[in-house]
Amino acid sequence: MSHAAAPEESKALAPDWLAVPEDANDLAPGVWPASAQRDADGALVIAGISTPELVQSFGTPVLVLDEDEVRSRARAALAAFGDAAARHGGRARVYYAGKAFLSTEIARWMVDAGLNIDVCSAGELAVALAADVPPARIGYHGNNKRVFELERAVEVGVGTIIVDSEIEIERLAAITERLDRRQAVLIRVNSGVHAETHHFLATAHEDQKFGFTLEGAERAAERIRELPLVDLAGLHCHIGSQIFGTAGFRESASRVLELHARLLEAGILADDPTLNLGGGFGIAYTRADSPTPMAELADGIVDAVADECAVRGLDLPVLAFEPGRSIVGTAGVTLYEVGTTKSVAVGGTERRYVSVDGGMSDNARPALYGAQYSARLASREGVEEPVLSRVVGLHCESGDVVVDHEYLPSDVTPGDLLAVPATGAYCAPLASNYNHVPRPPVVAVSAGRARVIVRGERIEDLLARDAGIDASGASSRPHSDPALAGRTGEGEE
Repeated sequence: MSHAAAPEESKALAPDWLAVPEDANDLAPGVWPASAQRDADGALVIAGISTPELVQSFGTPVLVLDEDEVRSRARAALAAFGDAAARHGGRARVYYAGKAFLSTEIARWMVDAGLNIDVCSAGELAVALAADVPPARIGYHGNNKRVFELERAVEVGVGTIIVDSEIEIERLAAITERLDRRQAVLIRVNSGVHAETHHFLATAHEDQKFGFTLEGAERAAERIRELPLVDLAGLHCHIGSQIFGTAGFRESASRVLELHARLLEAGILADDPTLNLGGGFGIAYTRADSPTPMAELADGIVDAVADECAVRGLDLPVLAFEPGRSIVGTAGVTLYEVGTTKSVAVGGTERRYVSVDGGMSDNARPALYGAQYSARLASREGVEEPVLSRVVGLHCESGDVVVDHEYLPSDVTPGDLLAVPATGAYCAPLASNYNHVPRPPVVAVSAGRARVIVRGERIEDLLARDAGIDASGASSRPHSDPALAGRTGEGEE
């Protein structure tokens, strides 16, 4: 019978950044919510509730979101950027990037913390409005905003629309005239700065779908000046996601401020203009990650903008930022149940495969761009030595990997609960029904209490969308084979 290789034997299969842990039950600081700990029985506890209790109430998979962690990180982001701007006599706004994960409850938490909301679709706008977010505190992104979406945004009084193309500007010209409503816009600019991240996450290089080149943005600004009901409130630049450090933001701000200065001189920008530098601030998914603390990021970015403004003799614009992942990412932990385990021989050693009852349908990031995650036993502590493991899902894809590389106790067994941290961002929004697997619920936890904030799906919910099934649950399609219709076939016409 095959057995998993000992830690030293399996090092050849492990990436350089993954060290054999002294304790395969530990919870790496910064990767887990601050409230995460183990109880006297060794079970993982989040916000005062043990994970076995959560699973008993809500099943698996389940995305658990530490509400207090989300709220705290939102307040910290606003304070960090506000304080950094105030040191230079300026102001800062913080928009929560709804694409990271949006629900009406999260939108309310953000507004309570003093943040605005950034949306990028009709659906996200509808969620924000359903949460009673004041429309003036909403920013609207997107490279292909359709006419009905722009009409809705103008009708409800969205604070700023971030324009992304010449066609969109012309659509807004027609809509604002037809509705007789003024609309403030920012121009999304590609600064040409390449973020040090996965190429799918780098969004300021020239050959991609978002925004205008620096030259194109200047032409767009000149066109907006001609429109009676469209006001150019400023510029926007987002260089990417999961970024550590401030060097990219500094260089991007320098280039965009050159354009900002020219537009000011030409009298095109509105009074008190805004410079929105986006978000993309990274978090720790594994103990090898060292994200820059939010206060340090804020100080570094705002200092850089202030320096560039001083060189050009410019007043500091109103600064805006759009954190998302850095607010909700670390607050989320996904719980799974282990179904099977097996060891696979690889190049003279072995890797343990641990299969769980979810996968790429609830976390597409590893399959999309090789995102790395961590994992720990949640229902108890392991007692045997750690072995190199790969946590995989139940989907019919060899790329259905949840955690590519992790050392887990070798006594992980069917029925155990497994926890994957840092799943609060871009997991629920990217979830799918691949293989007709229902999407899991999202449960908020705080001070020993838990409540569902996004309902999970059942197979019945998926069947309800199938137009080939009538209201009774039976197939609505005539059967050519009487046996398939539940008939005997004797004497039937």
